[in-house]
Amino acid sequence: MFMTIRVNISGAHTIGISHCSSFTTRLYNFTGVGDQDPALDSEYAANLKARKCRSLNDNTTIVEMDPGSFRTFDLSYYSLLLKRRGLFQSDSALTTNSATLSFVKQLLKGSLQNFFAEFANSMEKMGRINVKTGTTGEIRKHCAVVNS
Repeated sequence: MFMTIRVNISGAHTIGISHCSSFTTRLYNFTGVGDQDPALDSEYAANLKARKCRSLNDNTTIVEMDPGSFRTFDLSYYSLLLKRRGLFQSDSALTTNSATLSFVKQLLKGSLQNFFAEFANSMEKMGRINVKTGTTGEIRKHCAVVNS
């Protein structure tokens, strides 16, 4: 069940943008020796390097998370995943696990309305998680890093 929720919630990446700093390690220094993430489509990576994130230290340039339809809540994000064009490492992880890959393919075979329903259902389930509040929790200033 958790796997399907993870795939559904990741569908939120069908809308929005990201700063290069959130993923340039995948382009320029994936394992610490100046290499590229092999899970990332080489043509897509070359395009990002040439047109968007021209250095590892780019902290200002923004990139569409779902190129071509980043303002539309649709299934194109999942199609891009199958082409190895997920912007984040967490996106690529959905296609390297057989269970999540199967669910990605299942979503693509279904209707847009089905995706909407699956996404909403997963959001409701996630909303039931006991959120830490007050002094036991925090609102992160940067989503990938615990506040210092």
